[in-house]
Amino acid sequence: MMQRIVIIGSTGSGKSTLARAISTKLGIPQIELDDLHWSPGWIEIPDSEFRALVARDTAQAGWVVSGNYSVVRDIVWERANTIVWLNYSFLTTAKQLIGRTFRRSRTGEPCCNGNRETWARQLSRDSILLWLLKSYGRNRRSFPAALAQYEAGRTVLIHRTAADTQRWLDTLGR
Repeated sequence: MMQRIVIIGSTGSGKSTLARAISTKLGIPQIELDDLHWSPGWIEIPDSEFRALVARDTAQAGWVVSGNYSVVRDIVWERANTIVWLNYSFLTTAKQLIGRTFRRSRTGEPCCNGNRETWARQLSRDSILLWLLKSYGRNRRSFPAALAQYEAGRTVLIHRTAADTQRWLDTLGR
């Protein structure tokens, strides 16, 4: 049975949403790397502290982690027994991210350890939309080699559509 699952994918692909659903379905804790990486005020936690937090939280018997931080990949992926890559098209990912970002900016919904996305942030160099443009292609190029390093002894799943992901989610816990 899958008890240590990591969900990877480009920003906006639905990693946290899927992790939340898995957490509920399997009764295991959800660990959002963004929550561990960002302090209030969008201040990045130093790598050494971030690694310590991730090591502490993934020392549990079961969990589902959402996030792609390469600085903690060795910790998370080494401890995982299942890696799920949400390898959705750029258009799908961008539509999801735009919808989420506009909703959060409009409503003030908190994210990332209580931080909030704002209209001003979306128009700055720290825009999550800009981050998607910078990271999407890089992720698609780098993830296959990274996954190849960790596939031994693990289940590696690559979902190209939300329907693929939903079909897999429906089978969990059976």
